[in-house]
Amino acid sequence: MDAMRLIGVTRHALAKAGGVHDIVAEAWQVQALAEAVGGYFVVSGPAAARAEARGLCEAGGRARGALFHPALHHPALRGGGLRAAQLSEVRDPREVLLALGDLLAEAGFALVGVAANTEEEALYWQCVEAIDAADEARDRVHGMLRHLTFREWGGEWGGAA
Repeated sequence: MDAMRLIGVTRHALAKAGGVHDIVAEAWQVQALAEAVGGYFVVSGPAAARAEARGLCEAGGRARGALFHPALHHPALRGGGLRAAQLSEVRDPREVLLALGDLLAEAGFALVGVAANTEEEALYWQCVEAIDAADEARDRVHGMLRHLTFREWGGEWGGAA
């Protein structure tokens, strides 16, 4: 599935998440998607983007680890599995990175709400760690956008931005 479609589906699911466990599970899905997109760019992206893409993978993985919560069992199993596993292509790298950065910000804001309203200390600290990792992932996304010129994106992937 195209990255933009996955981002749209994930954004919609995050917006619809009502309870704490649903929000945490959807934030987990966002981080899995960041990890998958980073992995896609590590393999298929321009050489100039690969270091930042590896960092994006690491930040997404770290956030997912921070968000594991025993009451959720396994977040990927809620709502039909790991959406990010469906990633098959990135048609417009710049558009995908911009949308992913926005989605990471939305997940961070949702986690701030969870952290601010929970009385469970462990969940609070898991959210704080995941918020930090989401911020780092956004920094990596912005780094990829900043370091690559229009010519580098179009030249190595052959597409128009």
